[in-house]
Amino acid sequence: MRTALLQSSGRPGSVVENLRVLDEAASRAAAAGAGLLITPELFLTGYAIGAEVHRLAEPADGDWADEVAEIAGRHGVAVVYGYPERASQDVVFNSAQLIASDGRRLANYRKTHLFGRFEQEWFTPGDEPVVQAELDGLRVGLMICYDVEFPENVRAHALAGTDLLVVPTAQMHPFHFVAESVVPVRAFENQMYVAYVNRVGTEGECEFVGLSTLAGPDGGARARAGRTEELVLGEVDPAFLAASREANPYLKDRRPGLYGSLA
Repeated sequence: MRTALLQSSGRPGSVVENLRVLDEAASRAAAAGAGLLITPELFLTGYAIGAEVHRLAEPADGDWADEVAEIAGRHGVAVVYGYPERASQDVVFNSAQLIASDGRRLANYRKTHLFGRFEQEWFTPGDEPVVQAELDGLRVGLMICYDVEFPENVRAHALAGTDLLVVPTAQMHPFHFVAESVVPVRAFENQMYVAYVNRVGTEGECEFVGLSTLAGPDGGARARAGRTEELVLGEVDPAFLAASREANPYLKDRRPGLYGSLA
């Protein structure tokens, strides 16, 4: 499945403008033959927007979801987008939702590991570590940014059969090594594809590093963006994944009885 990674910060604070950017990217992705388009973390609102994140938050089935579903259906491409999800008056999650190419809501994930003072002040952590959906014959899993830096999180997805792990992110300077090194290693040690899609440029006090990456199960980059706004495409190949899993039997060779102390 051809996968499109939208490296962009859009316009922080303007959902209308960010939906326009998403629409234009979906058009380009579909024209390039992509079956899936992925945005960065909190793409619909912006990341470093303080209290605005609570004012703009909406339910998973709110108006924004309808807008994204319309975009996905019109262009015939599935979409994963980051947004603040309102669960109640006082509870907001940092979430990512997968919408199918026919507009159906397939999966919604709430970030489980919150990074830094801003996220811990404004968001509630999710408590469901593995969220998946079937898409075009692939088992797609969802995760957000800091979550992928915990090896237990990604291994849980591997044990649950995730083929493509989608990770909207807002990775900042100086942590460029996560995109360059950690993400490809996670893909290799868990025998899956990992799509890590970042914001770019400066937003408030945050300087995002870009470097969005689609890493394969051999640890190689199938697509890698630079440090500017761009749409990059890479292939997720089920046949290559199956062959790689046969050649690299990490999951078969595990000895879970030795790992009890990890918890």
